[in-house]
Amino acid sequence: MSSSNQPGVQARPASYARPELIVDIERVLDVAARQTIRAEFRFDPGSPLAVSLELVVKDGPRVLWRIGRDLLQQGLYSASGLGDIQMWPARPEEGGTVWLQLASRDMAALFELPVPPLEEWLEYTYELVPAGRELAEIDWDATTADLLGGS
Repeated sequence: MSSSNQPGVQARPASYARPELIVDIERVLDVAARQTIRAEFRFDPGSPLAVSLELVVKDGPRVLWRIGRDLLQQGLYSASGLGDIQMWPARPEEGGTVWLQLASRDMAALFELPVPPLEEWLEYTYELVPAGRELAEIDWDATTADLLGGS
């Protein structure tokens, strides 16, 4: 995966098996106020349906979300997601950003993310595990036995 030349974006060397993307994003606090937050995206080919997103506030807490990889991919180009996690294009004419809204019972937060590094990283995850092949490596007999209380 090539590294982006955008400020605040790092394609940190990661193992082939677990690529990650670290990028600074903006949390929208109100019409005139924003807060820069570090977003750390991680992909595990052993669990390819979802991406881990860890939000890191400087000198603050870390918050972990699991987001469907397909939801992120679709959200780059059109509205995607329902309920707690939604994503849609924000400013395609200005270099490409998307809105990501995360909600829980207690609160909701809106973030603006740059499209190019996220798009490049997602493409790499789809090279590792192509769309439609996410469940191909599952041992269904063992999974069924586990679900039914087997060994």
